[in-house]
Amino acid sequence: MKTRAAVLHGRNEQFKVQEVDLDPPAQHEVRVRLAATGLCHSDYHLVTGDLPMPYPVIGGHEGAGVVEEVGAEVTAVEPGDHVVLSFIPACGHCRSCAAGHSNLCDLGANILAGPQLDGSYRFHVGAQGAGQMCLLGTFAEHTVVPDVSVVKIDKSVPLRTAALIGCGVPTGYGAAVNKAKVRPGESVVVWGAGGIGMNAIQGAATSGARVVVAVEPEEAKRKLAYEVFGATHVVDPNAVDPVDAVLEATWNRGADVSIATPGVLTEAILAQALRALGKAGRAVLVAVPPADAGHLPITPFDVVMFERQILGTVYGSCNPFSDIPQLIDLYQSGKLKLDELVTNTYSLDQINDGYEAMLAGQNIRGLVILSDD
Repeated sequence: MKTRAAVLHGRNEQFKVQEVDLDPPAQHEVRVRLAATGLCHSDYHLVTGDLPMPYPVIGGHEGAGVVEEVGAEVTAVEPGDHVVLSFIPACGHCRSCAAGHSNLCDLGANILAGPQLDGSYRFHVGAQGAGQMCLLGTFAEHTVVPDVSVVKIDKSVPLRTAALIGCGVPTGYGAAVNKAKVRPGESVVVWGAGGIGMNAIQGAATSGARVVVAVEPEEAKRKLAYEVFGATHVVDPNAVDPVDAVLEATWNRGADVSIATPGVLTEAILAQALRALGKAGRAVLVAVPPADAGHLPITPFDVVMFERQILGTVYGSCNPFSDIPQLIDLYQSGKLKLDELVTNTYSLDQINDGYEAMLAGQNIRGLVILSDD
């Protein structure tokens, strides 16, 4: 079939919205008519090359839509079902899945390869196969994805809202809840209040943190972090030393938890995130570092003598098939804010405008509307 997609043809180029060919779903695959997709910084890393993928590639890994067709041996969903797409597949059988680490599923090794799990392409630009970001390629009106990347949701949930739960929400919320395991009364500092950081803030707040410090250079984001998402303190890192501000907010103890979520995890931000830790503090690294990132700016002495921990997390250390429905339940009960995350909406043709706004710090989450579903 013919559909439209935002295709990246080379490094440092813009996404080109064009007509492409889409093959039917193969065995264990599902075709989805997408309702909306979020504009995540990770897709911009395809542009810069920090996340290397062969070109051409269909961007997008955070979306929701309606199942239109299923391939052979698909049993979990059927045409008409509403689904959220998980940017890391979860097979349920590998060692990581069996150990409760579905976000580290062995199939995740394929998310930056380009083709589908069987090694062939579903999207075609002329005679050339086009890869799909994270096996999904949600910057398209339709897509074909593995059935282990599809999470069925209740039809009462607006798909435009549900699209956010495919990446940014579980990544940020899970960084605080699943990985840092924030406890009531603890102090937390979150570096960056974008689409991931804002969810880390509300994850810390709903976990009962006494102090939640949001370090963010954009005034509008600081305002939302404080007024809407649960931050108790906000800090402009361009106006004051953020580490000093964290120490002041925590009675000179330092933070129990320091969560780094900026769009690009520079060594300077990482150094501040580690310096802000108190004794027995946990640093959680969420953001994608540059491909040429070097060392961690902390000494073994600090790690040992102060019992500090440095933790990495992908996808908020979540199990998409259990955590996505749980996050939807929290949203429907009023305990998780999702609609407030969307700063601006765009058409597919405006996708590059959306990324310009993101890079200018204007969006918490930009949302591309792909259909009326």
